[in-house]
Amino acid sequence: MKAVAYSIKPFEKEHLAKANHKKHDITLISNPLNLDTVAYAKGKYAVIVTAEDDVFSPVIEKLAAMGVRFIVTRTLNTAHIDKETASRLGIKISNVPIFISENEKDIDELQRAAYQTIKNLDLWQQNKCVGDACACANSCRTNLNNTK
Repeated sequence: MKAVAYSIKPFEKEHLAKANHKKHDITLISNPLNLDTVAYAKGKYAVIVTAEDDVFSPVIEKLAAMGVRFIVTRTLNTAHIDKETASRLGIKISNVPIFISENEKDIDELQRAAYQTIKNLDLWQQNKCVGDACACANSCRTNLNNTK
């Protein structure tokens, strides 16, 4: 699956690359997602974001228009995402809870989050629900027949 990861810190790159094993074509950029950088998602099916990224209605509408169908957020919660707009536009959301500050590079936490991020992309690529990582507004877990 083609994806772009926004707001990637230098210490995260190795963990994502290791977890990915070259399965997915992931572009890693340090820029945050916003109206000025949304163009980096052109030709991608998924975006990987953090709490630093703008994932509200205008950005989601542009993502959907470019063909993005999935958002993986690597955050403690999903308050920074307009889930209703994403649901209306058919974009599925997964949440990988992680809290790593610049000064606290917890290797185990970085690896766990990277592997869960890749696992979510794997499941979506297989047309499956991401289970407990699901953060969709339309509660797709209750409609598993629609996601298999």
